[in-house]
Amino acid sequence: MRDNKLYRTMHQDKNVRNKAAAKSLHPRFLALGSWFLTLSIWFLTLNFSVSAQTKIPSPAKPMTNSDSGTVKQLFFSALREKTVENLSLASDLFDRVLQIDPANDASMFELANLKKLKDDYDGAQQLLEKAVAINHDNEWYWTALADCYEKGNQVDKLENVFNELIRLNPEKVDNYFDKANVFYHQKKYDEALQVYDQVEQLTGPTDDLLADRQKVYLKQGKVDLAAQQLEKMVAENPAEIKYYLFLSELYNANNMADKGLKVLQSAEKLSSGNNANKGLVHLALADIYRDKKDYESSFNELELAFAIPEVDIDQKIKIVLGYLPKFPDPNAKASALDLSKILVNAHPGDSRAYAVYGDMLLQNGQMKDAKAMYQKSIALNSQVYEVQEQLVRIELGSDDDDGAIKDGENALSFFPNQAWMNYLVGVAWLQKKDYNKAIDYIKNATTLELEDKELLSQSFSSLGDCYHAIKDNKNSDDAYTKALTYNADNVFTLNNYAYYLSMRDEQLDKAAAMSKRSNDLQPNNASFEDTYAWILFKQKNYTDAKLWIEKALADDKTNSSTKTEHYGDILFYLGNIDAAVENWKKAKANGNQSPVLERKINEKKYIE
Repeated sequence: MRDNKLYRTMHQDKNVRNKAAAKSLHPRFLALGSWFLTLSIWFLTLNFSVSAQTKIPSPAKPMTNSDSGTVKQLFFSALREKTVENLSLASDLFDRVLQIDPANDASMFELANLKKLKDDYDGAQQLLEKAVAINHDNEWYWTALADCYEKGNQVDKLENVFNELIRLNPEKVDNYFDKANVFYHQKKYDEALQVYDQVEQLTGPTDDLLADRQKVYLKQGKVDLAAQQLEKMVAENPAEIKYYLFLSELYNANNMADKGLKVLQSAEKLSSGNNANKGLVHLALADIYRDKKDYESSFNELELAFAIPEVDIDQKIKIVLGYLPKFPDPNAKASALDLSKILVNAHPGDSRAYAVYGDMLLQNGQMKDAKAMYQKSIALNSQVYEVQEQLVRIELGSDDDDGAIKDGENALSFFPNQAWMNYLVGVAWLQKKDYNKAIDYIKNATTLELEDKELLSQSFSSLGDCYHAIKDNKNSDDAYTKALTYNADNVFTLNNYAYYLSMRDEQLDKAAAMSKRSNDLQPNNASFEDTYAWILFKQKNYTDAKLWIEKALADDKTNSSTKTEHYGDILFYLGNIDAAVENWKKAKANGNQSPVLERKINEKKYIE
């Protein structure tokens, strides 16, 4: 299907807006080096001879031999500066050429291209209009001028440009299409159809012509003519499934779904020997049934299409991903999962099929099966980073630290500069308590990524945990502080930093503020509530500490011995010795074998 751009040809000069185009020479100059000089001389000789034969505006005074030599020298110099991207000097030199020789159309063309680089299309247009007036038979000039008219939305001027281009190259079909497209945008539909008739005389019937005529007929509201055209193509090419598909799409788009369905049912009978065509028909039927709100039949057709290996896998993947906006609807999740499973069966050698199936399994909470699919995808193609990262994230989430390290380090052998992968492997080493290895990987992450604030906050927070574990309090505090500069509301950083300060009896007011903030951001988190209770205890605010530790115990689902011990400590300072001892004993029963806890129980008093 053709697009709606005003015109498509737009020549090699169309890319003049980028730097690579700045290196290109005038179209008559084909190469650099010695060829550059030879062809340059040839061009200038040709340019001057053409000028002599055309009615050009006379310069302010007659050109002398000296002037002619200066023009050549300046023109060559300008081209050289343009080639090395010294565009400002090149512009000045082309300007100087025009001051001496106002009718030098080649300099006008080159200078116009340089103006386009600066988005000065008005200035470029003025130069090109002069250039085509001087040299009426230069196709490059007309094409460049068309570009200016398009940029300025001067559609009315484009018709004449394409008339000239057709005059210069009557066999070039694209110019006719561009002219018809101008008529289309001007809503001159009959004129556009006349141009398409001219194209057909040159090329015979083509799918491009068919599509463009369809577009015009539909704009005219002549659905019947559009349908007649397609019906004719079906009659003349009964084995060509694409015309059945075009016709059914036309009917379906114009509220004639029943007609479209009949066309596809006819096509289905014809496509029995061609799996690719059969799959396309099933996909089209799925669309029609969906529009008719027969969702069961629509999904059945999708299943049939997905089972056919000859149907393009990219098209299937787009369909599966089309369900994502409908999540978390369980029906959408189930449908996407079913289709992605069929995808794997139809394309067992394609890594993308396993990756998509893994994604859908993950969306459905089937972590173990998703992991297996990602591993198969990587075995087929290890060069897709996103799949590698997804696998390592699943392993970390399921506490498979060894798997995360193995697969993460394997991924880094292919993608050593991926900051997130360095971070994830570092976290796996942190969870295995190999803090020095963790520090190495996580520090790598902070040097590889300078913009991702989430990653940087998490990385420095994890570094804080590592340094705390090896009793490097200064680096730990510095790391936590950096983490909070990237995300002041990183709840885990706020909680951990606050707790470790309280354990050292340092900056308790700062610790209390951070801990309170973490509870405001994430209420009913038993660990955060316990931290705040412990800081209040350290501040000797035992009454409030009791309220917060009781909240922590109410929200705790793990029977934490630490929280129970803290409750006993707080009760002791509130004078309830028996209740304190009872909670210390409960903490011991829950697995706390600390000698300090044993002394608390035996001596019935709080011990640091």
